[in-house]
Amino acid sequence: MSAPLSQIFSLTLIPVAATIFGGVVASYRVPGEKLRSFVQHFAAGVVFAAVAGELLPEITKGHQPVGVVIGFSLGVAVLLAVRQFAEALERRSGEKGESSLIAAVGIDVFIDGLLIGVGFAAGARVGMLLVVALTLELLFLGVSVASSLGQSGVSRARTILTISGLSLAVIVGSLLGGTLLQGLHGLALEIVLSFGAAALLYLVTEELLTEAHEVKETPLITAAFFAGFVALYLIELST
Repeated sequence: MSAPLSQIFSLTLIPVAATIFGGVVASYRVPGEKLRSFVQHFAAGVVFAAVAGELLPEITKGHQPVGVVIGFSLGVAVLLAVRQFAEALERRSGEKGESSLIAAVGIDVFIDGLLIGVGFAAGARVGMLLVVALTLELLFLGVSVASSLGQSGVSRARTILTISGLSLAVIVGSLLGGTLLQGLHGLALEIVLSFGAAALLYLVTEELLTEAHEVKETPLITAAFFAGFVALYLIELST
C-alpha cells in the first residue's frame, strides 16, 4: 500500500537534513580519506541490504519476468546516460568546474529522491528503509560536494547555500515519484521496483564502492560494508 504524500514529505526531510549536515561539517573540516572510505563502505552495505532484503523480495512476489527485464534495463540505461552526461559536462569545462559539479550532483540527488518515491510505491516499510539507506549516501554526498567546492575556492557560506539548494532536489524527486507511482500494481509496479533495484545496485558498485576503493583498504574499512548490511537487516527484522 502506497504511503500518503504527507508521510513521504516528512520522511524525506531526514536525508535532506543529512545532506546539509554533511556539507556544513565538511565546509569547516573535511573528514580524512580513511574515515570517508569507512562511511562509504558502511553506506554501500546499508543500500545493498535494502535491495536484497526489501526490493528483491517484493519483485519476486510479482512473478513478472518481463517487468523485471524492462525495469532493470531502464534502470541501467538511465544511470549510464546520467554518467555520460556528467562526463560530458566535465569535458566541456576542462577540469570539473563548479557549474558542472552542481549539475551532475543535482541530477544524482533528484534520482535519489525518485528512488525514495519508488520505495514508498511498494509500501511504507520499504520506503522508510530506503530513506535510512539513502540518508547515509546523501550524508557522504554533502561531504564530498563541500570538499570539492572548498578546493575550488568557493566561500564557506556559498558552499553551504549551494548544498542546501541541491538537497531540495531530494524532496522534488520523492514527491514526484510518490505522486506518479501512487496506486501502481501488477506489471507497472514490477517495472518500477526493478528500475529502483538496478539504480541502487549501480549506486553501490559504480559510485560508493568505486570511490571508497581509491583509498588503501584495511580490515576495518572492509568490515564496514558487512556492518552496514547487518545493521539494516536487523532493522528490517525488528519492524
